[in-house]
Amino acid sequence: MAQFSHLDDGGKIRMVDVTEKSVTVRTARARGLVKALPETLALIQSEKIAKGNPLEVARVAGIMAAKSAAQLIPLCHPLGLTHVDMHCRITGQGIELEATAIAEGKTGVEMEALTAVSVAALTIYDMCKAVDREMVITDVRLVEKTGGRSGRYVRKGEAT
Repeated sequence: MAQFSHLDDGGKIRMVDVTEKSVTVRTARARGLVKALPETLALIQSEKIAKGNPLEVARVAGIMAAKSAAQLIPLCHPLGLTHVDMHCRITGQGIELEATAIAEGKTGVEMEALTAVSVAALTIYDMCKAVDREMVITDVRLVEKTGGRSGRYVRKGEAT
């Protein structure tokens, strides 16, 4: 069984020491879904949500969230992100979200990409809750990461 890197030999929580790790280009891509009623999706597409365009606000919120991951997640290292990309698109199921985070650093950017998707999803919920309290935020997951000692990871069944 693998040992958690955030635990010391005595089982106490610690921030992982990345001092000796090599600087490499790190990328991570995460996805998620906000399931919504067809009527809600139609209102979004026709730009009739009272608070404005939820997809565009969610896109900006996701980018801002990626930059703030270390402030939200206690043991997450602060990183100098070199790029964050956030996409929101309406499908038959709801709103698909995808975030990509990139940095040159000593630790990965998975948490930044996952935080971007999560906050984008919450933003959509906030902007649309007046018309659809049945929305469900689901399937937030890492789909790909590159860089570092472990190299490339791609989730099985995910299109890259």
